[in-house]
Amino acid sequence: MLLSLVLIFSCQADPKKSLQTGVKTALLEHNKIMPARYNVAILIMNGVFNTELVAPYDVFQHTQYRENIKAMNVFTVANTRDMIKTFEGMYIKPDFDYTHDPLPNIDILVVPSAEHHLDSDLKDSAMISWVAEIGKKAMFVTSHCDGAFVLAQAGLLNGLASTTFPADIKKFKEMFPSHQVYDNVLFVHDKNVITSAGGARSFEAALYLVQLLYGKVVADKIAKGLVIDWDLNRVPKVIVHQGNGYSTL
Repeated sequence: MLLSLVLIFSCQADPKKSLQTGVKTALLEHNKIMPARYNVAILIMNGVFNTELVAPYDVFQHTQYRENIKAMNVFTVANTRDMIKTFEGMYIKPDFDYTHDPLPNIDILVVPSAEHHLDSDLKDSAMISWVAEIGKKAMFVTSHCDGAFVLAQAGLLNGLASTTFPADIKKFKEMFPSHQVYDNVLFVHDKNVITSAGGARSFEAALYLVQLLYGKVVADKIAKGLVIDWDLNRVPKVIVHQGNGYSTL
């Protein structure tokens, strides 16, 4: 009887070890997660807009080509491993399904805009809960365009200043009347949250975070590689409170 119990116990999987094995397997499969780097998760779903997805992806991915810095691992997450269709018609296979896959620790969460961020997506309780959970632990949370609606719904903008797509500022204020919302700026940084107006100016919001983490020289080199006319001093912005000790501006 004792031998049977020992055998049964020895054959039981260690949940912590299984989770670590699952994460390692998933990361090896995608070949996207290297040690000693910041992990950047970009949330995607059907109807995600190309620019708000690609801009931060491009900028952050290019940190891997700079020497002597803690670069970024960039990957996509969704509520499925099936193909995601963007608003413009591109198909993207997510790297991780956040509802089932073990995930690496997420240092930076990026929420691009999607077609239904003002309506049905805000009723997706599983997605909103996941954003809230990850956002509370992440070093930085960023949104582009109407991604700010998701952050607000998840409670991540409570007590913070923010912005969103210019044409949706009025709607944002109506839906979240207690929030301090800025118009006529490209991005707002308050504590660990950066919200941007989106569109092609998502590149500048992403470059701002790069400059915040790595300094002006690195940001300038990445901007030059992407042929972006980058000068933080000329960007209309609101920086309320950095408050995280990461500033190298």
